[in-house]
Amino acid sequence: MAACVLCRRVPRRCYLPLLRRKSTRTQYAQVSQEDNQERRTVSLECQETSVQGGYKLYYSPSSYYSVCNPAATRSQTDNEDDEGISVYAPSYWQRSNRYSVSCSRNLSSSKNTLLDLAFNKESQQEAPSASAYCRKPTPPEVKVDTRAFLKCRPEYASMALYLSHRPSHIEWREGMSLLQKVTVLKGNMKPSDVSEFLGELSRLHPDRISLLRSDQRFTMLLRYAVEHLRLFTHSQLLQVLQAFVWLDVPSSHTVLGLLEEELSSRADQMSLHQLLLAADLWRCVGRQVPRFLRHLYQSVHQYIKQVGAAELVLLLYIMGEGRRCPKDLIHPIEQLLMQKLHQLHPEEVGTICLGLFKSQTSLSGAAVTHIVDVAHSLVEEMSDFAIVNVLKFLRFSYLYHRAWLEAMAREVPRRAQKMGVQGLMHVALACSALHCKDDKILMAIAENVPSLVPHCRSKDSCKLLWAFGTLGFLPAQCPSFYSSLTESLRQRKAEFQQYPGHLLTGLLGLAFVSQFPEDLIELALSPEFVKLALKSTQLELKKDLFTLDRAVALELPQWAGPRLSSELREEVEAMLWKFAESDVCQKTEVLEAESGLRDMLGGERFVHKRMILPHTRSIDLEVHLDSSGQPVPVNPASEKDLVLPEDTLSKLPSHQSWEGMEIGVSVTDELLAQITNSSNAAGSFTESASFKPTSLHQVQPEEGWGLFDAGLALSSDLTKALITPKSIGSAPQNANGIVKLAIQVSSRNHYCYHSDQLLGLHAMKRRQLKLAGYRVVELRHREWSPMLRKSRAEKMAYLHCKVYNTLE
Repeated sequence: MAACVLCRRVPRRCYLPLLRRKSTRTQYAQVSQEDNQERRTVSLECQETSVQGGYKLYYSPSSYYSVCNPAATRSQTDNEDDEGISVYAPSYWQRSNRYSVSCSRNLSSSKNTLLDLAFNKESQQEAPSASAYCRKPTPPEVKVDTRAFLKCRPEYASMALYLSHRPSHIEWREGMSLLQKVTVLKGNMKPSDVSEFLGELSRLHPDRISLLRSDQRFTMLLRYAVEHLRLFTHSQLLQVLQAFVWLDVPSSHTVLGLLEEELSSRADQMSLHQLLLAADLWRCVGRQVPRFLRHLYQSVHQYIKQVGAAELVLLLYIMGEGRRCPKDLIHPIEQLLMQKLHQLHPEEVGTICLGLFKSQTSLSGAAVTHIVDVAHSLVEEMSDFAIVNVLKFLRFSYLYHRAWLEAMAREVPRRAQKMGVQGLMHVALACSALHCKDDKILMAIAENVPSLVPHCRSKDSCKLLWAFGTLGFLPAQCPSFYSSLTESLRQRKAEFQQYPGHLLTGLLGLAFVSQFPEDLIELALSPEFVKLALKSTQLELKKDLFTLDRAVALELPQWAGPRLSSELREEVEAMLWKFAESDVCQKTEVLEAESGLRDMLGGERFVHKRMILPHTRSIDLEVHLDSSGQPVPVNPASEKDLVLPEDTLSKLPSHQSWEGMEIGVSVTDELLAQITNSSNAAGSFTESASFKPTSLHQVQPEEGWGLFDAGLALSSDLTKALITPKSIGSAPQNANGIVKLAIQVSSRNHYCYHSDQLLGLHAMKRRQLKLAGYRVVELRHREWSPMLRKSRAEKMAYLHCKVYNTLE
């Protein structure tokens, strides 16, 4: 009987102190049961956070996740390159009262201290745990390690944190024992104790971290860490910061702000490896630390001789994540890159390209070419992620590297299935920026994207539509591509409330290839959406709204949906014309074409330089001709100009130069044959020609001339022939018998590289000019540019040929 009572009383007496202890939420006798309950609670909290958090563009897309490690996940915002990053600017305590913790007795009470370090619900809502983002759906076939370059060299171990190598776990009971020591030591705790305890507690299983952070004794340990900040050695400070990575401390937590301030104040005393390690740890925590990074960048000049291949790669990685490279570092970094480039591994080459791209660092053309040359030699060994990074760098540098792009025509079709939607999106964007229309690359992307649409953010869908529309990839080439992405936009309409620019990007890409989903256009032009877009501080969206609105007016004449207000249209049109006047209108090739047309047609009033379709953001030289081929005044601003009558021209002496005179011109086929030095020129003139072939003589042509490779000396006979009017024959006319011409001076940037395929905006413009009743006459860059060095007669002959022969 006594034994039975004793057996019942002993466990009760052992358990009694645990009932009285208010500083912990767990009971040793019920650890297993409550652990299971806690796991369920954490899971529900994470799911709730993921839903409430909504669409977070600044987090890395699912296609680039490799593991669901909270710290690793938080660090993998590497791939978000086109959006701005919000820089945290916490209000720190003044240095005088920064450590206003008088004694351990005050530390134990959160009500009596000025510094609240607890992990309360409010702070968790402001900065959701990275583990919540692990719950997002991810394509199971895509596994990419964005920090794979750290595995290339053992030297990185002292400068960076291997997120995939989490320390070995300790048991929960060991963690509770450490927390008990925190209570026992109180004010006798040394700085080394604090850093050691934090380091050991960070080894708990990730599932237990939430339990740990809710324990008041852990909060007490954080306050001891704050109290000892100035007493920590450099190594201990870094050990504490590394512990916070594994403990998944929110980036906005107060203790991190104080730790950042302390590290910044010590930066001048730290070694290069310590500075790089601290910067990398801040990256892993997910906190932007511009002040600390400034100290790091300043120290590079001091330690420039210590920068080896590993240090250079890590430095560029950190610069990329900080989105900035100081101007005074660009030249030293370029020199170091040229020295170390051939020592780099394939993944390291991809990393430096990503760092240069994200930090918007412009290197010389020779340096960029050299980097891509090395990447090309390693392309077969590079991961998909590294290849995409090289393409990003090319896109930023606008370098058309033929060998690399030819390699992409082989590699992308082979890798497309495993690249993930964001990787494919960046490949398409790079091709679009470089005006590279390679059907092998585009077809590989188009065939794989429809199956990945469930994993597309609205940003991915819209930029894919933009890239393919810009390159003139027609829906008939892969019908499921455009239809699946358009449907994905319908399913993600809610996201456009936060990112209105994405919808406009996608709709313009569709408009380039004559696709106009009316329900989405109605949303984009609705008063509410327009008001939202105009409030956006990230992008200038007025021009995109204007382009979409005018495209709809021309290509959907039956449209009865919303339109932009006339005031907004006039405002954007004035803004575009103001820019065109100061830029495009002043280009030599445009001025020469305008001058030549005036001379040919008879004066300024017959040529109107303007934006016929302002929403296409380019100018035209407008000319009107009647049924007999005579120019009709089109420029109301030049009423003072008059056409000289024909009898006046006939009275001009044969020896008089007609430089500067405004006269009508007609060029016969025979004359053109003589000017162009064609093979059939000799003996082709008829008796009706108004001059003799002997009046022409050859002039030595300049090297590199294009269409008109013969020089020409003017004579009175040639002058007389050039001023004879010519009929336009059967050219299409409007109701008034007037033919309206839109004469365009094009450039290489209007076309895909080494192709006759117009880019999306310019193809849309040609299409819409025809809808507006214009006949397009193009002065191609490769023809017109060489003509600028020719004689006046040759320029006019070329213009006459382009204007009149286009109409026949």
